Amino acid sequence: MHKKQRILALDVGTKRIGIAITDEIGYTVQPLTVISRATDEKAVAKIREMAIKYHVGKIVIGLPLTLKGEIGNMAQKVLTFADKLRSDLDIPIVTWDESFTTTEAEDILIKKADLSRRKRRKIKDKIAASFILESYLRGRE
Repeated sequence: MHKKQRILALDVGTKRIGIAITDEIGYTVQPLTVISRATDEKAVAKIREMAIKYHVGKIVIGLPLTLKGEIGNMAQKVLTFADKLRSDLDIPIVTWDESFTTTEAEDILIKKADLSRRKRRKIKDKIAASFILESYLRGRE
């Protein structure tokens, strides 16, 4: 029996990229890590390594649309990064509306986890990536 491939989700920011992943059958989501976006080339290389290591069959990138649902400045930067990934990786890469996922992650970490700002900064991006991936999986059903 052939295993389904995992889906990797990215919450792309200007300094960091939060990463989450599904299990092998695409049912559960877990925050994975946060990587630096010091240079796009290094970030793409790290994502490529993870895609190989975890047998990723698709990458979902959160697209931060404006309140009107339009592509603003940050969304354009994310699309440019997505194009760099597409040119480097031979797996499907899709974008998904990520509206408010980072804000939701921050709220949960403040209200529920009671973490300091420094600790929140280290994990909020991978939590946001997991929200993007959960939303994507629900949207496919």
